[in-house]
Amino acid sequence: MLREPPLPVPFLALADHFADAVEPANFPAHVLRFRNRRWSEAVGLDNLEDTQWLHHFVRFAPLPGNLPRPLAMRYHGHQFGTYNPQLGDGRGFLYAQVRGEDGQLFDLGTKGSGQTPWSRAGDGRLTLKGGVREILAATYLETLGVHTSKAFSLVETGEQLHRNDEPSPTRGAVLVRLSESHIRFGTFQRCAYLDDTEGLARLVDYCVAQFHPEADAPGMAAKAVNLLTAITRATAAMIGQWMAAGFVHGVMNTDNFNVTGETFDFGPWRFLPVSDPNFTAAYFDQNGLYSFGRQPTQGAWALQQLASALLPLADAEDLAKGLAPYEAAYQQSFVAHTHHLLGLHSSSDLRADLTFLQAFYGWMTSSGAAWPQTFFDLYGGMASAGRMQASPQTALYQTADFSPVRDALAARAPTHADRLALPYFQADEPVRMLVEDVEGLWDPIAADDDWSAFEAKLAHLEAARLALAP
Repeated sequence: MLREPPLPVPFLALADHFADAVEPANFPAHVLRFRNRRWSEAVGLDNLEDTQWLHHFVRFAPLPGNLPRPLAMRYHGHQFGTYNPQLGDGRGFLYAQVRGEDGQLFDLGTKGSGQTPWSRAGDGRLTLKGGVREILAATYLETLGVHTSKAFSLVETGEQLHRNDEPSPTRGAVLVRLSESHIRFGTFQRCAYLDDTEGLARLVDYCVAQFHPEADAPGMAAKAVNLLTAITRATAAMIGQWMAAGFVHGVMNTDNFNVTGETFDFGPWRFLPVSDPNFTAAYFDQNGLYSFGRQPTQGAWALQQLASALLPLADAEDLAKGLAPYEAAYQQSFVAHTHHLLGLHSSSDLRADLTFLQAFYGWMTSSGAAWPQTFFDLYGGMASAGRMQASPQTALYQTADFSPVRDALAARAPTHADRLALPYFQADEPVRMLVEDVEGLWDPIAADDDWSAFEAKLAHLEAARLALAP
């Protein structure tokens, strides 16, 4: 049964300052293409029949006891370093807030649900391919243990859309994502830009109460600094996970960071085929501002903009202290997640682990080893020596350059040696999500409405998620 948030719905306390009530688009067709069974169960929506699902997730009839109308969020943000006060939810809205079994609050937000006051010249729509890409990205990130929003529902809408980056006309869809929060860094920036100190304080109170209760403190200044510290740690942890997973977000604008440190607002994302610090995901990122190797720096820069937005509430010196944990939190996350994806215990000596990472990723870059294949081959360290010998890149593991990596692997105990017997690790290749893989899944859908390869990929991802679980 649906677990309703206590009335009033938490975000309603902020709606007058931070959102506009909107009407969803009236779509000509409703073809359910994806529903997230595992996460719908987690938030008490698994008992909906498909017709009920469509009633709520394409017609957007209100859930019982929830938001009476969808709310398009207001925010600003830096886009490729340039401040833009003309942003906001242009093709999405907050549809509802729901609770998990443990009482955790989740947002159900949309993409492609129609025009809003913030659409500017856009049509408020999403292509079906864009929806498919987000499902694949979010599911793969979850498989790899990265903190991410979840693709919750995808419905094809029967519309034909025209886009510059896809063969047109192309099929339309509406996506619903499940996220811990849709409060962005840019939400705070908007308050600062408008000199809305009262709204900024209300926003801090809301974020502390709903997402970071550990930041609570007497006095607004202390609370704002503590909240910044909590967001700094969460953001650093997320980016450390990105770097271990070989994920390139592509558009690290401040409106694409949220206060809970989740990956969301997928655009021109990519996963690395090989280690390359200069790899960029967006064709329009010609200067490489958001290249793979710059992601940690850009995360820190985005947090600095958040700190600047909080200046009406706290002193600059205190806010600078709130940013201080970033580097250590990033390093700890990068170390921990690399070991997680390798199925190894860390050494408990951070300096030694950082030395190992330097050797490991340095070898990855110089050797040109395939990123997904390497982590697959080396899972469990030397306990997987047989699979290393059978790998298509076994020659790379026999070079002198690999010796320091081999020694470090041998010095670390596997976390789940028994999992090496699972069918997932008995296969020749890992699950992966390179751009050519995504195109290969989309082609039969576009040509013949054949979803079998897409569904097989989701099944492979689920097997990998279970095999790689903490």
